[in-house]
Amino acid sequence: MKPRHIGIVACSAEGAALCYRTIVHEGGAVLGEHEHPEITLSSLPLAHYMARIERSDWAAVADLMLESAAKLARAGADLLICPDNTCHQALPLVIPRSPLPWLHIAEVVADEASARRYRRLGIVGTRWLIESDVYPAALTPRGVAFVRPEPAERDELNRIIMDELVCGVFKPEALAFHQRVIDRMKHAGCDAVVLGCTEIPLIVNDRNSPLPTLDSTRLLARAALRQAMDTSAR
Repeated sequence: MKPRHIGIVACSAEGAALCYRTIVHEGGAVLGEHEHPEITLSSLPLAHYMARIERSDWAAVADLMLESAAKLARAGADLLICPDNTCHQALPLVIPRSPLPWLHIAEVVADEASARRYRRLGIVGTRWLIESDVYPAALTPRGVAFVRPEPAERDELNRIIMDELVCGVFKPEALAFHQRVIDRMKHAGCDAVVLGCTEIPLIVNDRNSPLPTLDSTRLLARAALRQAMDTSAR
């Protein structure tokens, strides 16, 4: 049967593009050369999201996500993903009003952490994500502990993400800073690190990280691909 149609609710361009490319390229391995599920992407300006995120107006963030969700439903999508960890703070406000089902990025990452038997995770991402309950709510029921960056680390991680990574700027100094934070988490007993911003995998990976990585962007893309191939979910 034809794979289900995936709708992507984009926030920042770089993370959404990586998620899209992952579905396309890895779809070929499942469906055959150059094949992949149909994908439709809705991308409202990042500025619209940031104006609401910066004032912690998650109801207004939810409204933006629902605006994209409605467009994707009209385009024929069957399921939705948002390759933006920070925006998942609004997802509990989105799901009850959504025209389509969603995959939750932190739940996908937590499932992978459990499957790989990780017991204590470092989490890196924007300061809004780090200070939220998005990952704790997914990890704690699975018995997985977590370590957040220190306050000064959060500020610099946030600056790198918002001033550089979302703009497609990738500097050696940004990688070096992430490596120092992750190395501290390793010494704090972490056995893996969640790349909890969808742009971080553009500079950090298993080859250059002091800890094994849980790449939230690609894990979400792969979960969407599996869901699209699950015809029993129709």
